[in-house]
Amino acid sequence: MSAKDSMAKEYFADNARFADLCNNILYGGREVILPENLKERDTTEVLTALGLDKKTIAVQKLRDIFKNASIKYTGKSYVVLIGVENQSDIHYSIPVKNMFYDVMAYGNQVKETAKKHRREKDIATSDEFLSGFTKEDKLIPVITITVYLGTKEWDGPRRLSDMFGDVDEELLPFIPDYRINLLAPREITDFTGFRTSIRQLFEVLQNAYDKEKMQEVLQNDEKFSNVDRETVEAINLFAGTNIDIDEKEEVIDMCKAWEEQKNEGRELGREEGRELGREEGRIRQAKVTALKLQKKGHSIEDIAECVDFDEETVKKWLVS
Repeated sequence: MSAKDSMAKEYFADNARFADLCNNILYGGREVILPENLKERDTTEVLTALGLDKKTIAVQKLRDIFKNASIKYTGKSYVVLIGVENQSDIHYSIPVKNMFYDVMAYGNQVKETAKKHRREKDIATSDEFLSGFTKEDKLIPVITITVYLGTKEWDGPRRLSDMFGDVDEELLPFIPDYRINLLAPREITDFTGFRTSIRQLFEVLQNAYDKEKMQEVLQNDEKFSNVDRETVEAINLFAGTNIDIDEKEEVIDMCKAWEEQKNEGRELGREEGRELGREEGRIRQAKVTALKLQKKGHSIEDIAECVDFDEETVKKWLVS
C-alpha cells in the first residue's frame, strides 16, 4: 500500500471528517449525518458462487473505508451503508470498480439473510427457498463516494455509459447505467458547507497548480491560521507542498508557515545570487592575473597554481 493510500484511509476514517464529507456530497452541507451515528464495518467484501464445475468460487475485494450510518431526518430514521474510495490519481474504469463493490455489498446482504432463514427454518414457499430471500426482506442501501485527491482536472468517466463506444440509441433504455458519486476539489464552488479541516485540504488541492491563487486563499481564509497537524501532513503529501511542521505542535498556522517558507526561499535565492556574484568576480580577477603572468613568461603550471584553478581551465582562458 502506498503512502498516499495509507494516509487517505487513516485521514477520512475519522468519523467527524467522514460525516463532513458525506454531508457535503449527499445533503449539500446540511449536518444530517452525525459522527456519533457512524459505525465501522468490515472493509473486506467476499462473495461466493458456484462455478461450472460445481466448486465454490470466492471473490474478495477490499474497500478503503466502509461505515454503517444511522440517519434521523425529516422525522424518520434510516440506515445506509456508505463506502469511501480514495483516488490520488484518475481511475479510468472507476464506474466498474465502484459498481463491483456495491454489487458485492448487496450480494452479501442477500447471503446473510438466506443464512438466517436457514437457521430459523422459516422459509414458507418454494420461491423464497430458491433465493433465500422473502418478499418481506429488505436490503440496506449502499452508497459509494469517490474522493479524488489529485490536483489535476478529473477527466475520467463519471458513469458506466461514459465507457461505452458507439451504442444503438434504441438499446440504451435496456442497458443499466451506473453513476459514481465524485468529489473532485477543482469542481467545488462553495467551501462554506464544510465543518472540519477537510475544507482546507480541498481548498489547497483546488489551487495547488497556481502559487498566486494559493497565496490568495491562505491570506483570505482565517481558518488556515489554525489547521490540525494531520490535515497539514495530508496537504503536504497530496498537494506536494512542504509546509514545515514542528514536532511539538498539534495545530499549525499555515498562513505564517507559508510566508516563512517564501521568505526563506527569497533569502536563499539572494544568498545564492551573492555567492554566484562572488564566484564570477573571482574568475574575472583570475583571468586578468593569468594574462599578466603569461606576458611575463610564466608557465601554465605556475599560472594555474598562482590563480588556484586547474591547468585546463587556465589554458582555455589564455587561448580565448
